[in-house]
Order: sequence, then structure tokens, then C-alpha cells
Amino acid sequence: MSQQTLPTITAGRVDARRHRPGLALAIIVTCQLMLILDATVMNVALPGIQSDLNFSPTGLAWVMSAYTLAYGGLLLLGGRTGDILGRRRTFVGGIALFTLASLLGGFATTPGWLLAARVLQGVGAAAAGPSTIALITTTFTEPRARIRALALLSGVASGGFAVGLIVGGALTEVASWRWVLFINVPLGLAAVLLAPRYVREPQRHPARLDLPGALTGTAAVAALVYTFIHAASVGWSDPTTLSTLVAGAVLLVLFLAIELRAPQPLLPLRLFADRDRAAGFLNFFLGPAAMMSMFFFLTQFLQEVRGLGALGTGFAFLPMAAGMFTMTRLVPHLLPRFGPRPLAVSGSLLMIVGLVWLTQLSATSGYVDGLLGPMLLMGIGGGLGFVPLTPVIMSRVAPADAGAAGGALQTMQQTGASLGLAVLVTVFGSASRHAGAGLPAGPATAHHALITGMTAAFTASAIISVSTLLVALTFPRKRP
Repeated sequence: MSQQTLPTITAGRVDARRHRPGLALAIIVTCQLMLILDATVMNVALPGIQSDLNFSPTGLAWVMSAYTLAYGGLLLLGGRTGDILGRRRTFVGGIALFTLASLLGGFATTPGWLLAARVLQGVGAAAAGPSTIALITTTFTEPRARIRALALLSGVASGGFAVGLIVGGALTEVASWRWVLFINVPLGLAAVLLAPRYVREPQRHPARLDLPGALTGTAAVAALVYTFIHAASVGWSDPTTLSTLVAGAVLLVLFLAIELRAPQPLLPLRLFADRDRAAGFLNFFLGPAAMMSMFFFLTQFLQEVRGLGALGTGFAFLPMAAGMFTMTRLVPHLLPRFGPRPLAVSGSLLMIVGLVWLTQLSATSGYVDGLLGPMLLMGIGGGLGFVPLTPVIMSRVAPADAGAAGGALQTMQQTGASLGLAVLVTVFGSASRHAGAGLPAGPATAHHALITGMTAAFTASAIISVSTLLVALTFPRKRP
């Protein structure tokens, strides 16, 4: 063997040692779970945060909303930045910022300090999030392996909302609310150190950033997300709600006009030219809108009506998370055989049944007879209905647009969750006010009003799920 061949062989060994798709997938999925967890992990920690930092009731809502607003508003920009600057570089930078913000937030001593840290977390998540999907699509080039990887990522993204409640409850009960933020630090540091070594950097696509599109698109999504968050607390008739809604709509129209003419757009509108991909985007908007009622209202029911603590409330959602994660293992085997339509239709039907079941909730409903069944149906239905969507959306995206497509997907998910929660809280508020009118004040009346509002919100969620069913019927029976 000649000396000239030795470096090639040695370099090949080094590359084979470092290219471990399984380890790369574990790093990417763990980071995606960490980003999704922070959308709900703070829910059960809010009472402790309010007590320690003296938040006002109105200000406390911004502990959740500050993260959602920054995350949802910057996702499109984060996706295209990854395409231009390098997806692994953008991913690692976003995780580093998210980790630093988590550490700072855990040491917060004032409301302003914590809210600033939550905004920084959202900025980091928006940079890293779109690159998770893009890195998987370029790491796994074999179709079946890619489907399995994307299904796992999609299941983690969907089930992460429920896991967030479990993790948040456990950490709050055992330690304190600060550990809900501190837990991100070791995970984030591990990702920052391991990702450059084991996650391949896909080919970069040199281009100019569409600055007008970035400004109008980010402002439009931020305005709309703020509108939904604001409407959830003060209603849709509030002048601020209406003005930000109009501003968001005008900015959205302007953004689309810019994207139609831009030579290198922030969001290539050709992504929506494929009918299946457009339908997948739509269901990624509608699905979280329907499912948010489960997390928001059942958390209140379990704590205020059934008297569970933070840990018990978190573990109550375990069947739903288990159903979702089980589907992430089965869908990669079912999707090539049956195609996306039967899976998505079956999942939507199970979700509808689960939500209709929840409309029968009462003050005497127990966990086993009133909640366990709907939670299992929602977990299995959500897995069947939404895990196939990521492969449908990403399967035929050009490599140069992978980050933009990932950013659009997650923007749909975050905006759908915000809009859905705003609509459902509005329905809940109207129904609960009417239910409590004229009745004597007391725990029984409060529980009656609470449950009446919840069942009205579950009815609205079931109607939204019917919309996901109609969209699912347009999916192809089997992908060629």
C-alpha cells in the first residue's frame, strides 16, 4: 500500500467515526424537545413564580407569552438565516443563546429580569428550531430512514406540550420553579459541544437576505401573535386588539407582495404550490389550535376542581404523551404502506371523539372515568394525525429551501396554538360568565361556571378538529 493512500484511509476512518446518524438524531431531537417544552413547562410553575417575584395577575401571563411572541415572530427569519449562513452554525448559535437565557432566567429576582430572559429564549429557539428539520432532511437521505427520523421529530414536537407539563410539575414539586429553567443548561451545553462534532453541516447556499421580507414578515407574525395573546386576556373588542390585528393583516399582505417579487425571498411562496404540502401546512395550523384546549383547560380542572398538585397534574397527562410517542414508533412503518390520508383521517376522527367526550365533563368526573379515555384518544389521534405531516411537507422540498420550509412549518404550529388558545379562551369566558350569572357566590358556583366554560371550549375544539379531518381527506392515499 502506498504512502499516498494512507491519508485518504485515515480521513475516511475519522469521518466514519464522527458520522453517527443515530447520535446526530438524538442531539437534534433532544434540542427540539427542549424548545417545545418551554412553551408549556412554565404552566404549572406560575404560582411559585408569582409568589417569589411578585408578578401581577396580568403580568404573569407574559411569562408564557414573551417566549411565544419572540419564538413565533422570528421563526421565518431563523429558517432563512440557516439556509444562508449554515444550518448547523445557526442551530448551535440558537441553542447557545437559549441555554444562556435559561441560566439567566433561573437566577431572576424581578419580573422584568425573567421576562427579558424569556424573550431571549424565544430568539434562540427561533434560530435553532427551523434548522432541526433541515438538518434531519439533509442527514438522512434514504427515504425510509428520513421518514422515521421526521416522524420522531414530529412526535416529539407534538407530544412535547404534554411532556412539558409533566417535567414542569415534577421539577416544581421536587425543587422549585427555577429548575424548570436550569434543566435546560446541561442539555443545551451538551448540544453545543456535540453538534459541531457529530451533526454534519449541509451545503450552504450563498444568497442575500431578503431584508424587506424579513422586517415585514417578522413584524406581521409578531403583531398577529401579540393580537391572539392580548385577545385571550382582554377580548376581541379591545381597541389594542383590533389595531394590532389590522396592523398584522396589513403587514402580512405587504410581506406577501414583497415575497412575490423578491429574487431570493424569505419565504418562497413556491412551497405552497404543492397541494399536499399546502394541506400539511394548514393542518399544522389547525391541529395545535384544537389541541391547546386539552393542556390549558384540563390543567385548571385538575388543580382547581380535583385538587391535584403540580406533580400530580403533570403526570395526569402521561397517557396522552405515551400515546403520542407510541405513534412516533408506528407511523414510520405505517406511512409507506398506507400513505398519509388513512393515517391523518383516522387521527382526526380519534381527536374528534376525544374532544366530544370531554364535553361531558362535570364536577364529579373522576380521572379514570372522565379523563383517561379522552387523553389516550387525543394522544393516539394526535400522533396518527400530525406525525405524518412533517414527511408530507418536507419530502419534496429542495435542499436550498429546507430551512425556510422548516421555519414555515413551525410558524404555522406556533401561530395556530396562539390563535386557537385565544379563540377558545374567548369561548370559555363568554360561557362561564353566563353560567355564573345570578347564582350565589361560592365554590360550587365557581366550579359550575368553570366547567361550563370548559365544555363550551371543548365543543369549539371539536369543530376545529372537524376542519383537520376535511383537510386530511385531501391527502394522497399513497405517496409514490
